[in-house]
Amino acid sequence: MENLKSYIAEFIGTCVLVLMACGVAVVLGCNTAAGYVGTALAFGLVIVAMAYSIGNISGCHINPAVSFAMLLTKKMSVRDFVGYIIAQVAGALAGSLLLGLFVGGFDSLGGNVAQPILVNAYGDVGAQFVALIVEVVLTFIFVTAILGVTSKTENKAVTGLVIGGALTLVHLLGIGLTGTSVNPARSLAPALFQSFTGATEALAQIWIFIIGPMAGAALAAVVFNLLFKKSASAQAPAKTSESEPESKEENA
Repeated sequence: MENLKSYIAEFIGTCVLVLMACGVAVVLGCNTAAGYVGTALAFGLVIVAMAYSIGNISGCHINPAVSFAMLLTKKMSVRDFVGYIIAQVAGALAGSLLLGLFVGGFDSLGGNVAQPILVNAYGDVGAQFVALIVEVVLTFIFVTAILGVTSKTENKAVTGLVIGGALTLVHLLGIGLTGTSVNPARSLAPALFQSFTGATEALAQIWIFIIGPMAGAALAAVVFNLLFKKSASAQAPAKTSESEPESKEENA
């Protein structure tokens, strides 16, 4: 039953992320400074809101890349990882459906190719390779912030604020380059709905927004395991029974 509650929470959280944050991007656009900054803030604010509402239930991953990092750092089981991915993708699809209904169509949902410099150069292999690197680096920064702030229980009161701020930060740079994914579910679902209108560019480039974030998350997990866990083990005895119950609360 607890696992089911976590999956439902992840579904709701990812649905809200896509509806609200991608919705702001669609409504405001990123052609002006206000739209650009507003979109970045929307992603960060959704994370803050969800972290303090569903974080104590599922950890508020609402991102397959975050769940992948938690799996690699042994903060969740393979079974929960699979369940989270399914819930996140389903939530992103639900959020995309609602957003399409709200704005009267799905043609503008796959925003990865609307404005960004790199992925807008459709078919340019060099630009797409750089876009992939951008997604790896931005996800590494974002997930490193998550792993760092959730590694100490005394940070619990500010965890949502730190993670929301980190997501805002990577969006401020990444929107103009790739549209900023750092989240495969939030990119895949809108691209699928947009493809139903005949606009398949976003879906054709979705590999960038799946491979990049997952690779960035894996890199963050490796660095965390090498640096943080070694220093922590040298300073204090390893946790045993406490580590597993804390994992869902810590992973916002």
